[in-house]
Amino acid sequence: MSKTTGAENVRWDLNFLYSGIDDPQIDSDLAMLVKMAKDFNLAHKGKLEQNLGEAISDYMEIDMLANKVFLYLSLRQSTDVSNSQIKAKIAKSENLMAREFGENLTFFTIELIALSDETLNKLYEADEVVRRHRPWIEHTRVFKPHILSEPIEAALAKRSSFGTHTWADFFRELENDLEFEYQEEKKTLTEMVHLLSRLSDPDERFKVMTSINDSFKGYFGKYSAQTLYMQTGSLSIEVRERAYKSPMDGRNKSNMVPDDVVDILHKVVQDVAGPFTKRYYKLKARHLGLKTLRWSDRNAPMPFADTATIPFDEALSMVLEAYQSFSPTLADIIKTCIKEKRIDAPAGKGRVGGAFNHSVVLPGNVPASFTFLNYLGSRGDAMTLAHELGHGVHGILAGQTQSTLMAHAPVAYCETASVFGEMTTFNFMKKRLQEKGDTKALLTMLMAKIDDSINTVVRQIGFSNFERRIHGMDATYTNWSEPEKYSVGETNSIWLETLKPLYGEDGEVFTYENAEYLWAYVHHFHNPFYVYGYSFGEIFTQSLYALAPSIGARFEELYLDLLRSGSTKNVVELMEPFGLDPTKEEFWIAGINNGLGSMVQEAERLSKEMGI
Repeated sequence: MSKTTGAENVRWDLNFLYSGIDDPQIDSDLAMLVKMAKDFNLAHKGKLEQNLGEAISDYMEIDMLANKVFLYLSLRQSTDVSNSQIKAKIAKSENLMAREFGENLTFFTIELIALSDETLNKLYEADEVVRRHRPWIEHTRVFKPHILSEPIEAALAKRSSFGTHTWADFFRELENDLEFEYQEEKKTLTEMVHLLSRLSDPDERFKVMTSINDSFKGYFGKYSAQTLYMQTGSLSIEVRERAYKSPMDGRNKSNMVPDDVVDILHKVVQDVAGPFTKRYYKLKARHLGLKTLRWSDRNAPMPFADTATIPFDEALSMVLEAYQSFSPTLADIIKTCIKEKRIDAPAGKGRVGGAFNHSVVLPGNVPASFTFLNYLGSRGDAMTLAHELGHGVHGILAGQTQSTLMAHAPVAYCETASVFGEMTTFNFMKKRLQEKGDTKALLTMLMAKIDDSINTVVRQIGFSNFERRIHGMDATYTNWSEPEKYSVGETNSIWLETLKPLYGEDGEVFTYENAEYLWAYVHHFHNPFYVYGYSFGEIFTQSLYALAPSIGARFEELYLDLLRSGSTKNVVELMEPFGLDPTKEEFWIAGINNGLGSMVQEAERLSKEMGI
């Protein structure tokens, strides 16, 4: 990897958690967690009617200490995936906690949801801790029809450290071992995917795509298919045993989003965003001088794009300035994260792919947020920085306002702040280019942003449709049945089938050669039905973002209050202060039109000015 971005010097400092993987304090904290779990059982089992508030307080202390231990182990592993010492420590810790928590804490949820409404109403009136945690309690009770008996739940908890996630963990390790030869250099998968958005020669892009696709034809594709089968099969059993309506039912409940809203999302993306997507890529093909795009051209840079590497410090300054232009409160949070060394940025061998933000509440009710990147200096990497720091400010604001049990927003709208951060940064940069009158630079940035938006809205719904199919939904997306064990070839076919309704039939906009195996490296499939949250968050936020000019100065505080809500409000309650109703199809159509649709129209107008 070429060390020219400055990102190689941006490493997080985890010493305030532990001094190293062999720090004896880790074992001391694990021993303390065991003791706290046993004490919790003795103090509160069968007594929640009398001391629910005290039980919640004790439960939070356990949760915050567990956050500390597993935050550290997770962050260490993300930068050193194959380290056997770290893997052993994680396995030992997870096994210990699964056993002790399963034995001593399982009763808490079961007894909590068994409390009568009358009892809870009295507790809400009499106990401040219970009253404050009413949203968490009520959301927990949503799952009452799906909770099994205490012995069964305890047994499942004890076995959880040997669950399907172990397949996903090994998948990450195998993915990290993949190597590619390009121009006599060894490349990681992250670096190869990065090239697809940087190379100007379509034949070179096609070579890179071919190399990526071919690498999945052997053991990796087989392992990935088996990992998916373990996920679908395991979830299928859980759906039956817990009496969920469908494999998506549990995820939708966790997201606090009604099933019909999720259905509307999928329908509107195909019907409204799909045509914009085809229209945009036809325009992009004309810019690239190509009659038909190959799948390897999807994220290609414009012929006149500046593909110079953006130094990390420059990207960070740009993002900070953009956040500052909207909200000094958010910018100050980011400055604190920088000062406290909560960002780890370099790309390279041994790291997990992609980017993430991990925010938790630590002992003492202290919120903490860590951002992980594989920064290679592209404009897309700079926007990823803005995205992940959006998660970070969300985590800090919610952690400062809510307890550890209510600080993390559900997946479906935890993307709000990240998408908002991207849009704020994009529009800040766009305004500068408009003032300069630089049409080519403006169009380059706009089309790159459209690429990102399509990847977030349309591609993720394509992913979700693929998931729905492999989890047992029919091709009309109306009926569920038991999932099947698909061969790699059958999985390839389903993958391509779910692409075409969104991107067009073969030859209409794209040709799909060397794209059939690309499902194999999407690790989000190992967290079933996570992916639709990206599309949900983008469109949800575009509807919100479009309101800012009409609301004016009040908008910032309304938005910050939304972020501070954590998981205490559902999607309808979050939008009420803004006068929006996400249960209506019109809300989602407007979000697409305000975001993707308006950008495509602007790109067409600017292209026309250039003679395209």
